[in-house]
Amino acid sequence: MVKRTIVWTETASRQRREILRYWTKHNGSTSFAEKLIKLTAVRIQVILKLPESFKPTTYPDTRESAMGHFSIYYKLTKDKLIITAFWDNRQDPKRLLEIIKK
Repeated sequence: MVKRTIVWTETASRQRREILRYWTKHNGSTSFAEKLIKLTAVRIQVILKLPESFKPTTYPDTRESAMGHFSIYYKLTKDKLIITAFWDNRQDPKRLLEIIKK
């Protein structure tokens, strides 16, 4: 098995921060944000083990791993797992396409 480094793009990192900040403010607590961080870490480990098992997207070389209301969009290289977007699926999908194209 190939050992890959996890790389978060600036866009994906910003999206994740905004989502965590929103839920912390909305709930008045960090408990949901902490749960989402753990869920994301577990999912990334699954992606590393079975990278081709998640749904291909219409955008070239990009796959989606859905986690309920959230999705991780990623690309694979020989030695990297590049997370290109961290998305709340309740948002307008047209906006996601614009973000991924950048």
